[in-house]
Amino acid sequence: MTVRVRLPDGSQREVPSGTPFGRILSGIHGDGDEPWVAARVNNEILGWDRHALVNCSLEPVGLSSRAGMTIYRKSLCFLVSIASRELFPDRRLVIGHALGQGYFYRFEGTEQVAQEDLSALESRMRALVAADEPIVNDLLSYEEAVELFRGQGQADTALLLSNQSQPQVLMNRCDGFRDLSHGPLVPSTGVLSVFSIMAYPPGFLLRYPPSETPRTMGPFVENPILFSIYKEYKNWGKILGVHSVGTLNELNLAGRSQEFIHVAEALHDKKIAEIADRIVAQRDSVHVVLIAGPSSSGKTTFAKKLSVQLRVVGRNPIPISLDDYYKNREDTPRDEDGNYDFEALEALDVELLNENLLGLLRGGEVRIPVFDFASGARKPEGRPLTLPERSILILEGIHGLNDLLTPLIPRRAKYRIYVSALTQLNLDDHTRVSTTDNRLIRRIVRDSQFRGHQAIRTLSMWPSVRRGEDRNIFPFQNSADSAFNSALDYELAVLKVYAEPLLATVKPDVPEYEDARALLAFLGNFAPLPTRWVPPTSILREFIGESAFKY
Repeated sequence: MTVRVRLPDGSQREVPSGTPFGRILSGIHGDGDEPWVAARVNNEILGWDRHALVNCSLEPVGLSSRAGMTIYRKSLCFLVSIASRELFPDRRLVIGHALGQGYFYRFEGTEQVAQEDLSALESRMRALVAADEPIVNDLLSYEEAVELFRGQGQADTALLLSNQSQPQVLMNRCDGFRDLSHGPLVPSTGVLSVFSIMAYPPGFLLRYPPSETPRTMGPFVENPILFSIYKEYKNWGKILGVHSVGTLNELNLAGRSQEFIHVAEALHDKKIAEIADRIVAQRDSVHVVLIAGPSSSGKTTFAKKLSVQLRVVGRNPIPISLDDYYKNREDTPRDEDGNYDFEALEALDVELLNENLLGLLRGGEVRIPVFDFASGARKPEGRPLTLPERSILILEGIHGLNDLLTPLIPRRAKYRIYVSALTQLNLDDHTRVSTTDNRLIRRIVRDSQFRGHQAIRTLSMWPSVRRGEDRNIFPFQNSADSAFNSALDYELAVLKVYAEPLLATVKPDVPEYEDARALLAFLGNFAPLPTRWVPPTSILREFIGESAFKY
C-alpha cells in the first residue's frame, strides 16, 4: 500500500505506507547549514521518525522557525535529563521557569550545586552531542510506563499518567534513557551543539541560543524581577502543597480543590495588600501608580483589586484609561506589514496625557479625552476631572514602565508595578508549564467570551502580540518597584473547560492547527475544575466572565 505525499515545492511523491518522514525529506536541501528538527504533516508538528500512514502535505521544520526553536529547547531539556540521570542517579533534577534565554534547574533538597558537578554535567552532554545518538519515539504499555517512572524516582510523571487512560504511552528514548513525550524532539543529539550550563544558586541555568541567532549563544541578561517572582511563588507552592499538574489532579480527585482555591486566592489578596502598603508608605511623594504587563497577564483586574486595597488604607484611587489617549486612526503609526500598530507608544497622545496628569497633580480641572473605538476617533467633548483629597492616579497599560510615557512626571512621584503570570507548576520534573502558553489560553478564552473571536483568530494574531511584548514591555520589566504574579495554580484546570471546545474548531487544513493541536495535548494533562468554584473577585474572572468588577 502506498500514500501520496505533497512536498513544499508542490510536487507529489508516492511512498510505501509506514515510511518515516525523515527518509522522505532526506533528499530535500534546506537553506545553508540550518538543521531540520521535525516534520510538519498536515499542519501538525511530528517527530522525524514518525511514519506516513495517510495522504499528506509534508515539509521540514527548520531550527530557525518558531516551532523549531521550541523543539530545540525541549530537546536540550531531554539531553540534560539523560546526563543528570547517568551522573547523579540519586538526585532529583527539577526544571523551573525560563530565565535569560535559559531554563532554571535545581536538584531537590540542595541549596547550591558544586561547580565540578556542573562541569561534569556539561561535559557529559557534549559527549552525547559528539556521539550523535538517535532520539526516537517508542511505546510502552500504561503499566510499564507507570512502573518505569516510579522506579526512576519520577513520582510526578507517574501521577501525571494517572489522569490519562490510553493503553499505550508515547516515550522519547535515547542512550537507554526514556522519558514521557510531550511533543517531538530533534532526530539526534548531534543537532544540540549550542548550549551552556551556568551556575545560578540555588541551582543552575541550562542556556539556549536566542531565536534570532539559533547557532550562536547570546549574552546572559540578568532578570532579577522574574527570579524574585519565581522564588516567591515557589514558596507559595510549598504553602499550597502543589508543585506539579499530577499533584493538582490528585488534590482534585481527593475533593480538596475548593480549599486549595481559597488559599490560592487569599495569597493573591495578601500580596496585593502588601503592595498597597508599600505605596502608602510613600504617600508624601507617590501620586501616580503605573501598571504594566504582557497580554492576558491580568493587569486590568489587578488594577481594580489594588484600588480596593488602597481604599482600605485611606487612599482614593482614580483610574485613568490609557485607551482614551489613542490618537485618531489616521494618525496611528503602522508596523512593518503596513497594519496599524496600536501597541506602539507613538499610537498614544503622550503630550496630552502628561499635560492632563500635571494639571491634575497641581489641583486643577482637566478634560480627559474619550476615545470612540467604533469610529477610530476621539469624541469632541472630553470628561471633566478634578482630584478629590487623598487621591492617587492609577494608570494601567502596556507602556506603564516606560519613562517615555510619563516624561514630565518626576520619578519620585511614580510607583511602577509589573504584572506577570509565571506559574510555578510543572507538568512533571523535566517539563515546565509555559507561561506564554498559559497566557495564550487565557486570551483564547477571553477573546471568545467578550470579543466574539474564534480561536483561529487569536492564534493567528499571537505572534504579532508577542513581538509587541518583546519590543514594548519586557525591556522595561526590571525597572518596576514591585512585581505581582497573577498566575493561579488551579486556573488551567478551569480554563480547560472553555478552551478545549474552542481549540477543537481549528482544523488541520489551516496553519494555526499546529498551535491548536499542541495546546489541546497540553490541556489534556489537567483534570477539569468547575467554574462555579472561582470567586467573583478572582483575576481568572477577567477571562471567563461573571466578575464582580466592571470592565
